[in-house]
Amino acid sequence: MAWKILCIAGARPNFMKIAPLLRAFAADARFDARLIHTGQHYDAKLSKVFFEDLAIPRPHVELEVGSGSHAQQTAEIMKRFEAVIAAEQPHGVLVVGDVNSTVGCALVASKWVLDAPFRVAQGVRTRPVVIHVEAGLRSRDHDMPEEINRLVTDALSDLLFVSEPDGMTNLAREGATDRAHLVGNVMIDTMIAARDKAMESPILATLGLREHGYGLVTLHRPSNVDDPVALRGLLATLSEVDLPLVFPVHPRTRKRIADAGIALSDRWQLIDPLGYLDFMRLTSSARVVLTDSGGVQEETTVLGVPCITLRENTERPITCDEGTNQLVGTHREAILAAYARIDDVRRAAKIPNLWDGKAAARIVALLGTYFTA
Repeated sequence: MAWKILCIAGARPNFMKIAPLLRAFAADARFDARLIHTGQHYDAKLSKVFFEDLAIPRPHVELEVGSGSHAQQTAEIMKRFEAVIAAEQPHGVLVVGDVNSTVGCALVASKWVLDAPFRVAQGVRTRPVVIHVEAGLRSRDHDMPEEINRLVTDALSDLLFVSEPDGMTNLAREGATDRAHLVGNVMIDTMIAARDKAMESPILATLGLREHGYGLVTLHRPSNVDDPVALRGLLATLSEVDLPLVFPVHPRTRKRIADAGIALSDRWQLIDPLGYLDFMRLTSSARVVLTDSGGVQEETTVLGVPCITLRENTERPITCDEGTNQLVGTHREAILAAYARIDDVRRAAKIPNLWDGKAAARIVALLGTYFTA
């Protein structure tokens, strides 16, 4: 018998994490892994192109939930996923990251009683095993929706797979040590597997950029883009960086810029969201990345590219302790001081332990020991 695992993805950050897991499951005959795409990100530039770039197989089921408030979107995910779990009767439900699809599907699975109990190494189960990949990350900012999703998902999950030591410390503090395993970072698995292909991207020539001659900007956090005054001030500060700035603009952020009537100088290139390979090529060749993204902090660390994180907190402290990341907030003086330090940061950086491209294989190996009747 193959153990049926439903793998959940729904938003752009999920696709980079789910791709290596699907490959690892496909290489192990003990598992029947099926991809469920919730459709939380439904724009082709935020979803479809990632399936193409990362060779992710066509989803087994697409829920097509679309947008809405956090409550509306999470509720719709739960309603539609409940029908899937009833039909599929899976042995496990694997969720990644910290988006609404993560917490919604974990909550449904944690309450679902299967038609037939089954046995694992720990005993008889009547519910699917809930598996959280990228568990234990904590920003300690409860105004961040993702932080609530992390806390709830980790509380519900039976198995917690952790990307960095700080996550293990957080879970130990929350009494979850017996469920937690330090395995490394699946996003880095994807990056290492795709790096050679990404370097063939023509995006630099397309945009008229030279190697290490530009800054890359990404902004999407509500705290940075929803307040017109805060957004105007942040973009004005970034405009003082003495580099051409390339800004792949999230649709939500583009609307906020337009609504605020913000005009940027011709040193800025505002472009549409990019596929994974083009974005990695831009990241790897940037002189500096200025971002409020979590995943970009990790990618720049492994690529050795200086990163300035425009937030007051990070759930990925290892990128600051060992990597190329500087956590600076949004004040002008702090941002410009961090920019002045980027060469020193680049020289001091190292790659964290277990960020070696093999995290997904370790996860599937551990699941093989758990799912043993």
